[in-house]
Amino acid sequence: MSKLITIFGATGNQGGSVIDAILADTQLSKEFKIRGITRDTSKKSAQDLAKRGVDVVSADLGSVDSLTAALKGSHTVFLVTNYWETMNADVEYSQGKNVADVSKAVGVSHLIFSSLHHVTEATNGRLTHVPHFDSKANIEKYIRVSGVGCSFVLPGYYMSNFTQMLNRAEDGSYQLFYPVGKQAQFPLFDAAQDTGLFVRAVLKHRNQLKNNRILAADKYYSPEEIVDTFSKVTGKKAVFIQVSSERYKASLPPAIADEYLENQLFVENPGYYLGESLDSSLNLLDAKPTTWEEFVKKNISAWE
Repeated sequence: MSKLITIFGATGNQGGSVIDAILADTQLSKEFKIRGITRDTSKKSAQDLAKRGVDVVSADLGSVDSLTAALKGSHTVFLVTNYWETMNADVEYSQGKNVADVSKAVGVSHLIFSSLHHVTEATNGRLTHVPHFDSKANIEKYIRVSGVGCSFVLPGYYMSNFTQMLNRAEDGSYQLFYPVGKQAQFPLFDAAQDTGLFVRAVLKHRNQLKNNRILAADKYYSPEEIVDTFSKVTGKKAVFIQVSSERYKASLPPAIADEYLENQLFVENPGYYLGESLDSSLNLLDAKPTTWEEFVKKNISAWE
């Protein structure tokens, strides 16, 4: 009899990728029946999932009763939370805590959470304005002591960010402005394509990854590698320009300026994954993740 895996954010980048990866895998598609959680089951993307055999249900992350109904009978849960929906770290933490509590109450065996490092702690208080990292790290801490079997997928730096961050200049060339030096290392990740690839590895190596993390990224890229690869693929000139923190902040809406600035500074020092090698995570995969070159080729129209 198939076990039930419940996937939050079923119509989003991460959750949708997990569903695709399970359905495409001969072993896992037999092992698991999929329940997809989304806020609106009537929208086309949700109905398309239902046509593929996914049990699509709605749930409110703020409601224990709603989550209890949604998670009942689940063997495994994949949880992704969205800080940017409310831009309130306390709300995000509460949502993650609710899922952990309900998972424990209904007997979930394996909770897989899309987590991140705690920036404030990792920098000893030097960078304190990256709540979308810190709140996820706090959820991870709570899950670890909840009594639920758990694993953590730490998504890398989204490749899709560069569809906005590589800016076209008046002469038709492209510029990448960062408040970091050329030695900074960005672990790039195609979330929509590859979240499922890494979660699939967690499911297939669940004993090895119990209470452990898998780092979800293709490889580390310097800013110059990013622009050079972009130029090679598109034929368009692109340059990396290091700017001051003040200039970088001035280019952003005030509500997110500190957060975006400190996010980039964290990548430079101590590092997005605190300097950890990606090798052990990549060795668990059954296919290679999307490279930055492949992403640019696939999404070249985004810069035209």
